[in-house]
Amino acid sequence: MKRLARITSKGQVTVPHEIRRALGLRAGDDLLFEKTSTGVRVRPVRVKSPFEKFQGIGTPGIGRGRKAVLRWVRSLRGR
Repeated sequence: MKRLARITSKGQVTVPHEIRRALGLRAGDDLLFEKTSTGVRVRPVRVKSPFEKFQGIGTPGIGRGRKAVLRWVRSLRGR
């Protein structure tokens, strides 16, 4: 996918909509510019895992973490 963008006099670039959608970018997200031997690579900076929001989705009523799971298993066993 190739898209053209222009740099403003302030050094700003508007990332094209198709690129933002493909990378999952939203307003306020950070981009990392890396110089390589073949050119420059631009990639989003992920602080959190994109899958974090799905953690525990299949286990309603069970908290997060090892202790919560062990507590739930013990309650199933009647301990």
